[in-house]
Amino acid sequence: MERSQLQTDVTKQVTTITTSVPSVTTKKSSRTKTFSTSQSSANQLLSPTGLASLISFIVLTCAYISGFMSRLFSVIRFESIIHEFDPWFNYRATHYMVENGFYNFLNWFDERAWYPLGRIVGGTVYPGLMVTSGVIHWLLHMINIPIHIREICVFLAPFFSGLTALATYLLTKELWSKSAGLFAAAFIAVAPGYSSRSVAGSYDNEGIAIFALMFTYFLWIKSVKTGSIFWSCFTAISYFYMVSAWGGYVFIINLIPVHAFMLIVLKRYSLRLYVSYSIFFIIGLILSMQIPFVGFQPVRTSEHMLAAGVFALIQAYGFIDYLYTKLPRANDLKQLFFGLILAVGALVFSVVVILTYTGYIAPWSGRFYSLWDTNYAKIHIPIIASVSEHQPTTWASFFFDLHLLICLFPVGAWFCIKELNDERVFIVLYAVFASYFAGVMIRLMLTLTPCVCVLAAIALSKTLDYYADADSNENDTPAVTSADDGNDTSESEEDANNVEITTRQLYDKAGKQKTSSVTTGNRHHRQQLLTATTGATATDTADDTNIIGSNIKTIVVICIAMMLMLLAVHCTWVTSNAYSSPSIVLASYNQDGSRYIIAYYWLRKNTPDRSRVMSWWDYGYQIAGMGNRTTLVDNNTWNNSHIALVGKAMSSNETEAYKIMRMLDVDYVLVIFGGVIGYSGDDINKFLWMVRIAEGEHPKDIREKDYFTENDEFRVDSAGSPILLNCLMYKLCYYRFGELQSDFRTPPGFDRTRHAEIGNKNFDLEHVEEAYTTEHWIVRIYKVKNLKNRLQAKNALRQVLRRKSIYSQKSSKSTQRKTGVILNKPQIKKGQVKAKSIKT
Repeated sequence: MERSQLQTDVTKQVTTITTSVPSVTTKKSSRTKTFSTSQSSANQLLSPTGLASLISFIVLTCAYISGFMSRLFSVIRFESIIHEFDPWFNYRATHYMVENGFYNFLNWFDERAWYPLGRIVGGTVYPGLMVTSGVIHWLLHMINIPIHIREICVFLAPFFSGLTALATYLLTKELWSKSAGLFAAAFIAVAPGYSSRSVAGSYDNEGIAIFALMFTYFLWIKSVKTGSIFWSCFTAISYFYMVSAWGGYVFIINLIPVHAFMLIVLKRYSLRLYVSYSIFFIIGLILSMQIPFVGFQPVRTSEHMLAAGVFALIQAYGFIDYLYTKLPRANDLKQLFFGLILAVGALVFSVVVILTYTGYIAPWSGRFYSLWDTNYAKIHIPIIASVSEHQPTTWASFFFDLHLLICLFPVGAWFCIKELNDERVFIVLYAVFASYFAGVMIRLMLTLTPCVCVLAAIALSKTLDYYADADSNENDTPAVTSADDGNDTSESEEDANNVEITTRQLYDKAGKQKTSSVTTGNRHHRQQLLTATTGATATDTADDTNIIGSNIKTIVVICIAMMLMLLAVHCTWVTSNAYSSPSIVLASYNQDGSRYIIAYYWLRKNTPDRSRVMSWWDYGYQIAGMGNRTTLVDNNTWNNSHIALVGKAMSSNETEAYKIMRMLDVDYVLVIFGGVIGYSGDDINKFLWMVRIAEGEHPKDIREKDYFTENDEFRVDSAGSPILLNCLMYKLCYYRFGELQSDFRTPPGFDRTRHAEIGNKNFDLEHVEEAYTTEHWIVRIYKVKNLKNRLQAKNALRQVLRRKSIYSQKSSKSTQRKTGVILNKPQIKKGQVKAKSIKT
């Protein structure tokens, strides 16, 4: 009491002195205020919360920059150019949209593709990629930054890879913690499984689709946790962008319904789930049907029926749950409510089956069947199985694309299962389905990589929380909440924080610890709280304090840091050497590898504008994009019969192939041959797929077994099948190759790719002639000869005996008019008069 009175007296005296002293100048006062403001800002920045925010900002910025810069190796080594096959069509379509407008793009009929059928581009593409590039191009020109649309297309994928890192951070933060989110952002920025489709120049749909995928999942988790209509609407809008960008949106529209269904099965249904899914499904369904290529597929195909069925089920479940809360004796009717739910589920399933059987709902597509039966595509749809991206994934590919992350992936999944809640059910389901699909098809490694990065980040964050011995007042790992609890009280969060802090302090040092007076005073309360929460007794905690020493923890942290450095080195090397070489530029140290570009440039400059080029469908987009010439087939592969006709021409002999080429008005034929330099991706190695696709449409003319030897071997040497040695593809690739001896150790006509001497060397081409061949024979172009006026037989003319006609007459040199002849003219036969006898 005396102390407080003394403080009051001192305060009054200081106030009196302050009022009696003259005021200082205004300038000095402003300096004082400025200094105090800057000092307070510095104090806020150096506070634990401000420091954590600064570190998060720096890490995310570094993740964005590293994700962007690590994808520029192709530009640095080669040039700013579009890669692969599909990106060339996307660039061509984007350029057309920028030049002619979006409305004309939707109505664009491309007469240079699929001759003589053509293609309606606006109704057969996902326009999200083109629209995104067009909007960026328009914004840059609005602020007077003139840049060509090609440069935007080249750098679009690296730009969106940084955004994907941010979206992955947001998703992981909602699932686990901020520290795990930072790890996930760093992993996805350099992971080869994602950079394989997002390097500079890879202007494909996946470049922006993975960002849309992760951002949609983040918004979905946010809407489920809050039950907000706002977040649900944004989830539907993000899903609409995903639909416009990539056909893989089917993965979203099936995974989210599975998540909602599993929450119902696990008895985690809540009003938040009902609001989130209902709004997402309705708005997302309406918006997705606005894409011309999608149209009415969301209500007419089997791939979308799961979402509709779960929507009907959740409506029925919500109504029954509402009745359950309103009826006075609802506990006695649990079995009745459970039976009603089962009946509704069976009814929804029966309706879908009946509509599919009657034809109103289209059955699953061939690509979807091939995900469940790996042999289905090879037997029924060989054109799908012929694509290298559709082959099953090997174990080496998993390690090559994920490295250390594939080892941390199951650990993070186990942590999520151990501390399960509503949102972690989603990531576990994502991991299960993505792992299966990635194992079936190597292309779907792209969808598995973000999930692996998230779960690996969770595993690493959880491990370092223990071994790094970081003491902080902030709870890095959120407490597991029940799905039935709508709002968590601040009191429970504080208790959980205290438990976490207590648990960490138990493992600070091995042996006995020095305790302060404050710690001694609060130890009894913390021990009671820890015992009530975790069930651990004082004896157990005392034993746990001696488990691992600080030295061992330091060693573990150093080992983790070294493994992360090895991960960074591996990811950089793979991105640089394996995924940054354009397919049109063959990476080589002692040979010129840019022959694709030169060949297409020759085709553009030395052939008529309306020339029609026949090649295998792999090169259709590149011929149209770089060569600007009309193609018969391309990478869209929408017409299997037309591709089979081209395969039949390549598999037939030259005479039969010439008939097909004349029927299709072919002017030039382009083939890829790698026998000189050992390039394994040439048309000879793809030839069997041409035969299989042609056999599917023309089984009477083309049979695969005819191209194998008696021992079922595919050989190009003298022991090869005679039909193979005389087909058009063989002759176009090996024409004049028997005269070439590339090495003194090998005979003339030695194929370095097949490691064999060809069997048919000395032959001439009758209906086509060589027009252009690149330096190393990579690209060979032939001109189709025109029809002659009259085809002469090789043998002497035969004498044909003709029957004399009644119309024919002896040739006469007179110019008089020939008299006609009456057919079946009646002839009059004169009779003879009998002589009269003389009577005597």
